[in-house]
Amino acid sequence: MSRYENEVKNDLFGFGDENKAFAKYFINKSYLNSLIPVDDNIDVHVANVNFEPGCRNNWHIHHNGYQLLLVTAGSGWYQEEGKPAQSLEAGDVVAIHEGIKHWHGAKKDSWFSHIAITKGTSEWLEPVDDDHYLALD
Repeated sequence: MSRYENEVKNDLFGFGDENKAFAKYFINKSYLNSLIPVDDNIDVHVANVNFEPGCRNNWHIHHNGYQLLLVTAGSGWYQEEGKPAQSLEAGDVVAIHEGIKHWHGAKKDSWFSHIAITKGTSEWLEPVDDDHYLALD
């Protein structure tokens, strides 16, 4: 069993289904469990996002809003363009402001889980370069 696999798969907020709808924006597999039903009166999406080892999303930007990440299990990375990657562990919180190009995901040897609270739309960009990602420690 990979590092933190049990913690992520048995997370308080539910593991979810394979994230097929957004798979083209991820390297390797992620799993999504939406926590708030679709409601026209709520303009914030809240989901538990789970990443297998080595999984990360593409660089992306949030428009007309923001994103908050609440790390619940495992070990991962968050990086803003032009800044060094930040190691993330359970209990860490990241506030991502509108217009900031960034990516996040699991470390290469660990499962990773976070609650994503997102307002606005996402502009999906290029994948995180393998050489860059694999050099992170």
